[in-house]
Amino acid sequence: MKRIIFVLFLSVAVAAAAQTTPVKFAYLSDIHISEGATGRIANLKRCIADINSQPDIQFTLFGGDITDFGADREFTMTKEMFDELEHPYWLVAGNHDAKWSESGCNTFSQVFGYEHFEFEAGGIRFLGCNCGPNMRMAPALIPHESLMWLDSLTRALPREQPVILVNHYPQDTSVLNYFQLMNTVKQCNIQLLIGGHWHQNRVLNYEGVPAILGRSPDRGKSVGYNIIEIKDGTFTVHERILIDTEGQVVQPKDLKPWYTQQLTATPQYEPDKAAGRDNPYGLPSNYPFLKFDVNQAYPQVCEIWRTQDEGDIGCGAVKAGRYVLYANETGVVKALDAATGHECWRFATEGKVFSTPAVWKNNVVIGSTDGNIYCLSLRNGRLRWRHRCDQSVLATPAIHKGIAYVGSSDHVFRALKVRNGKLVWAHEDIAGFVECRPYVDDQQVVFGDWANTLYSLDPKTGDLQWTWKTKGSRMLSPAAVYPVKAHDRIFIVTPERKTYALDARTGEQLWVSSGGRESIALSPDSETIYVKTMSDSVQAYATAPTETVKRWEVRPGFGYEIAPTPCACSADGKLLFVPTDKGNLFCLNTVDGSLVWKHKISVALLNSIVPLPDNQLLIATMDGVVTLLQY
Repeated sequence: MKRIIFVLFLSVAVAAAAQTTPVKFAYLSDIHISEGATGRIANLKRCIADINSQPDIQFTLFGGDITDFGADREFTMTKEMFDELEHPYWLVAGNHDAKWSESGCNTFSQVFGYEHFEFEAGGIRFLGCNCGPNMRMAPALIPHESLMWLDSLTRALPREQPVILVNHYPQDTSVLNYFQLMNTVKQCNIQLLIGGHWHQNRVLNYEGVPAILGRSPDRGKSVGYNIIEIKDGTFTVHERILIDTEGQVVQPKDLKPWYTQQLTATPQYEPDKAAGRDNPYGLPSNYPFLKFDVNQAYPQVCEIWRTQDEGDIGCGAVKAGRYVLYANETGVVKALDAATGHECWRFATEGKVFSTPAVWKNNVVIGSTDGNIYCLSLRNGRLRWRHRCDQSVLATPAIHKGIAYVGSSDHVFRALKVRNGKLVWAHEDIAGFVECRPYVDDQQVVFGDWANTLYSLDPKTGDLQWTWKTKGSRMLSPAAVYPVKAHDRIFIVTPERKTYALDARTGEQLWVSSGGRESIALSPDSETIYVKTMSDSVQAYATAPTETVKRWEVRPGFGYEIAPTPCACSADGKLLFVPTDKGNLFCLNTVDGSLVWKHKISVALLNSIVPLPDNQLLIATMDGVVTLLQY
């Protein structure tokens, strides 16, 4: 393959001016490559061959959702095809690349060499950054690390230099912290935001900033892509069609431009100055669901302390003695003082962490995407032992009687002695990768994977007891739910929007009910399960086989909701705490589901809710907030 390094270094004076030379490039988004997707693969190859047939195309940009499931093999397959391009290309990741990544969002950077890009062409600076949610089902979120990179870069650019930004999502309320990205790019001479996600060509406007979304290579029966030209200070975007809407192969043809825009020589925007004590995120006033005003209506809920991590948090926080433990997506495990929130110690792994710490006596067990299961000292964070796996460890350990049970992405589920790290057993027939926390007792270990399968293993030997499966897409797998058990029944919810009761001894399905997704909780007396659905409701079911299944269903008012985080009950069983994907916490009465209070903590997914004595709650959020609440 012919590779040309296409980076034009211009003097500051020239770069700060308007466009200097014509620019022409191809733009594709939402390719969704997977093994067995012969049609998509053929259409991508058809587009690449056509791009190569046009020598005046200088480079190609790809706008995310490169793969369908974020699998390692999907990334390597795609790169092999991209490398057939006879000129440079750059790409960003989308939600499909990040949510179901068996590597924990590491393979993208390992295969392509970066998580964000920048280069110049024709005096224009092109920027691109990835967008989550990383490994969590939630609305989109620009990672904190990407925002910091973008902020430092836009501050350093010459103020007049034209800038184009590529990100997978539309930069509106589709992205929870879109306003932070918009404020960042308004620091420079932003000309255009290019995205995808909708699989179609669209002209949009984000707070006055011009924006477009590009089509997928195969949209319906049509196959094609977009070509963007910037010449004499004017953008034009047109489709190039290879197969028409009737599914007929045609002589490649360029359609009339569907978007035109003039370059501006000077910056047209200023960052919003809305941030303050009552508005810590600088939230825009026209989106009420983002506002913190609700906290004034329920003043009985207040913060004892709050800390903002330097990275996103993809796991839960737990309390152990005088410490609060969690890890961030930069791979650092941290211990905070539970009384003040001040950092006591930290331990750096070599990969992102999405595993919630598990504690037994003075030991902290946690997995990392660097492929290790770590055991640290609770007192000082020093390494006690590590167990090497063949791939990332995304899953959260469960510790029972001094044994840590944890799954991984190498198709192995392990039991390890916490005291010394010795392997007790390894079950090697797991079809998909594991990210959940298993249920464990003396009789069984129960967990799901991303290959539609729920497993029950013997906790002493690792022998298979039974499996249960969902049908259809692997995205409907019981993989993110934390199973619960009562009355010899296993209860789970799945992305099919269903709640299941299974016989714990045999795996036989006993009943199924509509509702749910991945969030479930068991009452302290084990007599009730609580399920959060995607359609603004919470359901209560009896666990005993002799009772009526559904006890009540209420609509608290949180709207469309996809947070996989488990609900939680107070120790006395009187209150139910319900997390949301937009940083809101709802407190319900467990007798009838009536609303007791609600509180806004963040603009992003609540990762965990831990009820503590004295009416306190420990909360961690995806955008890096850890807080202790009093209610």
